[in-house]
Amino acid sequence: MASPTTTSRVTQGGTVFRSNTFTGKTCLVTGGGTGIGRSVAIELLVAGAQHVIIAARNIDRLRASAAEIADVAARCSDQQPLQRRFGTVIPYKLNIRDDQSVAQCLTELTERYGRIDCLVNNGGGQFASPAHLISAKGWRAVIDTNLNGTWLMCQGLYLITPKDRRRGIAIVNVIADYFNGFPGMAHTGAARAGVDNITRTLAREWGSEGIRINSVAPGIILSSGVDNYPDSVRASFFGPSAYKVPLRRSGSEGEVSSAVVYLLSPAAAYITGATLRVDGGSSLSKSEGIVDTMVNIMDATEAPLLAAREVPAAVPPRVTLGLDGGSYHIAPELRAEFERRVHTLMLPPSPSSGGVGKTREEDTSADVMTTKSQSKL
Repeated sequence: MASPTTTSRVTQGGTVFRSNTFTGKTCLVTGGGTGIGRSVAIELLVAGAQHVIIAARNIDRLRASAAEIADVAARCSDQQPLQRRFGTVIPYKLNIRDDQSVAQCLTELTERYGRIDCLVNNGGGQFASPAHLISAKGWRAVIDTNLNGTWLMCQGLYLITPKDRRRGIAIVNVIADYFNGFPGMAHTGAARAGVDNITRTLAREWGSEGIRINSVAPGIILSSGVDNYPDSVRASFFGPSAYKVPLRRSGSEGEVSSAVVYLLSPAAAYITGATLRVDGGSSLSKSEGIVDTMVNIMDATEAPLLAAREVPAAVPPRVTLGLDGGSYHIAPELRAEFERRVHTLMLPPSPSSGGVGKTREEDTSADVMTTKSQSKL
């Protein structure tokens, strides 16, 4: 199965927004090196942002991504040279779980650029596991990244920005389709629900100062990272799940990033405290394909998970399942069994095809992925 990612409108430098939509703006995107974050960064740059900062823990990957993003933007330079038409993309090393790292990042960027006009909280990470096998350490790590990390970024931006300069700031938090429960992902479901509530609470508290804050909840999104996954599993996993979505297909990273950029733009000037579901209608169903899939996979893999809990493991290869765009680790000794059981559990793949998807650049530390049950699925 050839990856559909090469046909992405955004990765080809396209955007539905005018090239002057974000003129003079400074935008910060956490988890901006891959997937949705990368797609958001491209759209902001093409739509006129002066500075687009992509932040995550892996600075080498960010530098490579910054060069790629600039190259994609250059493809749109059909009338003027790149340096005249577009701003700059800046990689920045940041650990959103560390309050000191967050404070240093926001302080340095504010001093350098005057104000952060747009913040996209896209960084996050999780691992798949039945709820009763999640250790306290694993639970805290995911909550710390997906909930506390987002909170630190929001609060930090508010505090670092002088009161007379807060009006006009726009924040978008990228969460997930947790609305019907999140079997196999209890930790991130809880965290995303928390972020959803933070979004509404801050919209009420900070609205009088002119700050807007909204959320985007992606559904089943095919990721640029699915190239790391075997063809057979991609067909089995994404096909049946996408077929149960009302629109009968998976979403693309460009469709999510456009929703994010819309909420940052002047077109959404009277929208705050909202959660925009970019899920093809999947959250409207009581029995969403992706939730059913996770329940079955968790049931089928519980025995090998329990048997392997005490086996020391190095960090397994990262793969992207596309549930909410997150990256997950599957231990090598369980990979073949995982694929076999996915084949057994899945319906034949749907003939419908989705667009390109996303990979969320996670900030979950590697030690979490190697602790007992957390390293196994």
